[in-house]
Parts: sequence; structure tokens; C-alpha cells
Amino acid sequence: MLEPTAQSDPPTDTVLEVTGLDVDIRTPQGTVRVVSQVSFAARRGQTLALLGESGCGKSMTAKAIAGLLDPVASVAGGTAVLDGQDLNQMNPKQRRAVAGPGLGIVFQDALTALNPVYTIGTQLGEAFRIHRGASKKQAKAEAIDLMRRVGIPEPETRVNSYPHQFSGGMRQRILIAMAVALSPQLLIADEPTTALDVTVQAQIMLLLRKLRTEQQMAVVLITHDLAVVAEEADEVCVMYAGNVVEQGSVDKVFSHPTHPYTKGLLESVPTDAQRGEGLSSIPGSPPELTKIPAGCVYQDRCPLASAICRQERPLLRDTADGQRAACHFAEKVSAAKTGNDDANNVKEEIR
Repeated sequence: MLEPTAQSDPPTDTVLEVTGLDVDIRTPQGTVRVVSQVSFAARRGQTLALLGESGCGKSMTAKAIAGLLDPVASVAGGTAVLDGQDLNQMNPKQRRAVAGPGLGIVFQDALTALNPVYTIGTQLGEAFRIHRGASKKQAKAEAIDLMRRVGIPEPETRVNSYPHQFSGGMRQRILIAMAVALSPQLLIADEPTTALDVTVQAQIMLLLRKLRTEQQMAVVLITHDLAVVAEEADEVCVMYAGNVVEQGSVDKVFSHPTHPYTKGLLESVPTDAQRGEGLSSIPGSPPELTKIPAGCVYQDRCPLASAICRQERPLLRDTADGQRAACHFAEKVSAAKTGNDDANNVKEEIR
């Protein structure tokens, strides 16, 4: 049935390396930069989380990597190297060849991602017919095996069912099965548990973790959920207004944030809240992408903002071993206590 992931001895465990990625959108008011100089690496057998508020550029970054940008959007610069090939330099035919064995993607809305007029077996088997030349019978057998692997009950019968005949959680499992069918090197999961109840969310994340380990995929997880990042990710990139403002291992970033935005997110977790008490939050709202200020993108909401923040945009720089932040006062942020007196407890409380 499914072929195991090929074993090789690459010089590095980096599967995807994104460097200086820029994405522009054309609007009636002019061209808007929605992703700016984003850089990160996704490694084999690990999960990298892109974390931030809605509108910060997480999904746009993922769409750019996957080649799924809307017609009004385009990659304006940077590279996204997968297995030694720059995805941004590929033509449509090369992109289609990579989709499946090289890169898989799980969308957040399973009902709209699945075609309502085709059976699940037909949709799951398509990858095997296109990439491996499987017959209709072979493709159906592969589809049944995939459904069994992702926990769909009675796959031999349900392979002939249509998307609307499955629950939300089952449809999400089917999307995951489609994404990992050809054992891709990289899996992009864009808010994979949206609109699912807590129990089903946990089951979906457990399934992704299991498949990542079995197939030694690199996973890029897009989310705004701190708890999911704390539980599932190895590394995290915190994004704000289309920029990466902090990145590093989850343990280090959640225990000792070095950017005020990350610190604000962590302090908003009600770890010791009492009934009737106010909850901590970050004042203000993210800037409109058409009105990104000069200097630091976070200056309007930052309690440490000063003249240099309004004049000079901070570069992403090393702030600790394996940790980087785009802040002029990163060391001051790191030295301050986070949350409820003990930064080291924040990650455990989120879990």
C-alpha cells in the first residue's frame, strides 16, 4: 500500500528553508506588502509553528510557499527552498509535480476543500493515479488503506461516501489523509482544528503528531492558539503585521520571551485568574497593512516604545542561544518577569 518514507543521508535535517520572503497584494489603493522579509527553517521530524493574531501574515506565508496565492497576490522577493529547489522559481508544471510527494497541505475548512460531487475514494485515490499511474482498482485500495490509517471506521464501505456524509472531524481526517498520501517531505497545516470541539481537536493533533513521526515529515503549523503551540511545536515563529518578530525553540520563547509582543501574548493567558478579576490583554489593535509605520511595526502597542523605535526598524537578531527577536530592547524584555511572577511556569500553565 503506502510506501515508507525513503531513508537518505542528507547533510542537514532542514527540509524547507525560507529566506527573505516578501508577498505583495494589489489593491485599488496601490500595492500592499503583507509579508515582509520572513525567514525560517522547517526540519525533518519536527513541527515549526507560525503564531500570531489573525491578519498577521501566517496563512499568506503558507500560501506563498505552496503556490496557492490568489491572483491579486504575488511573491515579491525571497526564496523558499524545498529539497534543494526554490519553489518560487518553479513553473506551474514543476509545482504540480512537487505537490504530493514533496509538499502536502491541510486546509482549515474541510467542507470547502473537498469536492462535494466526488466520492471520498475518488478524491483520495487521485494522487496515486496522477503521480504513480495507479489503476482505478489500485487507487481505491490505496484510498481504503489511507482511511484506515487516519482512523476512519469501516473504510471499505465509506470509501464510496461523499464529503457531506462525514462529520467535521472525519472530514478533517480525510484532508490529512489526502495531504500525506504520497509521504511528503513537508506538511503545511493551516489552522487544522478550526471549528472542531476540544475533544476532536486533540484527536486531530494526535493524528498529525503520529503521522509526522512515522513519515519523518517537517510540519509547518499555522495557528493563533498558544496551547497548541506549547503542546505540539518544537520551534515557533511569532508573526506581527507580516513580520517575524521572534523565533526560537518553544521552550525558550515561552519561558523567556525577548519581544514585547510575545511577552504580551503569554501574559494574556489567564493562568491564575480569579472570578471577578480583570484579564490581561495587549492594548490597541494591529496596524492596517496599508499604514505600517516607519520603524518598529509594534511601536503603537508597545510599552517600551521610544524615539529609536519610531525611526529605525529593528532587525531580527540573536538574543539568546538559538533565539532571535526584532526588538531594540530585547535584553530588557528578557530580564523582566513574565506573567504571574515566574516565566518558567507559563509554558506549563498553557499546556
